Amino acid sequence: MADRKLLHELWQDTGEGEYGFETFCFAGPLGEGARALLSPEAKLIWTVKAGSHFEAMTLYYQFMDWGVYSTIYEEDRSPYPHEWFDTQRT
Repeated sequence: MADRKLLHELWQDTGEGEYGFETFCFAGPLGEGARALLSPEAKLIWTVKAGSHFEAMTLYYQFMDWGVYSTIYEEDRSPYPHEWFDTQRT
């Protein structure tokens, strides 16, 4: 079970404004709240699977070429709860 990973999405949104922004969230039901804030012009630009918040953010930082991701919160390195995997599959 340690190799279980959740799918994450990166959305680019220009919306009503001149400047775009990104939203990095879970795919499926776990990310519905975040995606609800996107404009109709938003585009899915990247997906990645990760088993923890730390892994997801590390991969996101690599993709964005922002350097090395770090955190002061040890719980960010913990695997996602098992229930989340079932939720994402539905």
